[in-house]
Amino acid sequence: FQVTFSFGVIGLGKMAQLILRSLLEADKFKSEDVLGVVGQPGSIHRAAKCFSTDFLIVDAKDPRGNQVWDLPVKLLAVKPQQLTQIKENCTYSINSASVQKPLLISILAGVKLDRLQALFPSHACVRAVPNTPALVNSGVTGLSWGDDVSVAQQRLVIEFFQPISKVYELPEDQLDAFLALTSSGPAYLALVSEALADGAVAAGLPRHLSNTLTYATIEGTVRLLKEKELHPGQLKDMVASPAGTTIRALRHLEKEGVRSALIEAVVLAAKRSRELS
Repeated sequence: FQVTFSFGVIGLGKMAQLILRSLLEADKFKSEDVLGVVGQPGSIHRAAKCFSTDFLIVDAKDPRGNQVWDLPVKLLAVKPQQLTQIKENCTYSINSASVQKPLLISILAGVKLDRLQALFPSHACVRAVPNTPALVNSGVTGLSWGDDVSVAQQRLVIEFFQPISKVYELPEDQLDAFLALTSSGPAYLALVSEALADGAVAAGLPRHLSNTLTYATIEGTVRLLKEKELHPGQLKDMVASPAGTTIRALRHLEKEGVRSALIEAVVLAAKRSRELS
């Protein structure tokens, strides 16, 4: 058969949908260029209704899904535990070192490049670690390149993620720490935000106002740190006046080990990421 697609998506969860949607909106690909492959027939409709434009989505048992392996670019976005169910099925082979291998971009957490390259030997593999703020085009993405990825392919991958995130190219041994901070970090900050709002409620503010003020305080603080190029310690000292309310609260936070707990949270998340890989 004649392959007419140019971009394949294997797995269509929220992050894959976001990446694909941004590519379609930027005209990186036309809808007719895209082939999506999902695990179950029931997932086809759920994935399709998330897009304003139609493209072919098939389940893994559909013979048309095999075409995805012969496409020049594909995004691998299944759950890590589903990886063993996926087998490369190229209808051609790369016989010359001068021929550029098709590109496989994996967003699977904890799956290292050496495993990807062993499972998909006909492909040039990339590990990408995006985070959930990419859902509002405010994410960060870490990228590590496999051995066979060309400079042109690197540029293409960076262009994939730039509309939704800031992009950082990192050696793979730094991706676990990157993930522990940026991918797990939104959960830490959500926990802190919830606790601050709860404190405001306990102190007498209504819930809706407490939530609103918490988010505004966090957003304003981040903007101040960035725009004034302040070290966090500088901002802390600006706010904490002698014998005032802030220094009393900071004293309590230090006594309760909040700073140490956050440090250890990032370290433990990085350790767990290494264990899972």
